[in-house]
Amino acid sequence: MCDPESEANADVPQGALETSIEFSLNGEKRNCTIDSSAVLLDVLREDFGCRGVRRSCERGVCGACTVLVDDIPVASCSTFAFAVEGAAVETVEGLAAADGTLSPQQQAFAECGGYQCGFCTSGMLMLTTGLLRREPRPDRGTIREWISSNTCRCTGYEMIMESVERAAALTAAPNGERE
Repeated sequence: MCDPESEANADVPQGALETSIEFSLNGEKRNCTIDSSAVLLDVLREDFGCRGVRRSCERGVCGACTVLVDDIPVASCSTFAFAVEGAAVETVEGLAAADGTLSPQQQAFAECGGYQCGFCTSGMLMLTTGLLRREPRPDRGTIREWISSNTCRCTGYEMIMESVERAAALTAAPNGERE
């Protein structure tokens, strides 16, 4: 922990380590002033109330904090907040429609039991969203490769794999109709 009164910080004027950022969060423009060392996880949770972004390992290895930045899954616990300047950030809070209708990914996880205890689910949902945007009909090997970056402590991942396959089927349904 850094001591703000230490010699290293003695000549730095208060507020000099802050920066302003502007980005899109779940489709809405956002502006905030952050400490230049702030990580995206903290800004999303504390400044914008995105509690679905989970704090777990804080080392970028478990995937519980996965969000999409310009459609790319990232570990928000190891991404500096200033790095999202001008970017589109999506969290699990932005998946459902305004009327509460679940996204195909959320529906699939509910149908197939992919949510289990729920702790890793938001990260898995965001990872699935990123995967399906890149590859709408992934094979099992591709799903396994993508899912392997996120840790689920409840399972052997079979229900999560089935959930991703179901989400792909729901996403690919003609005219957005649910199969």
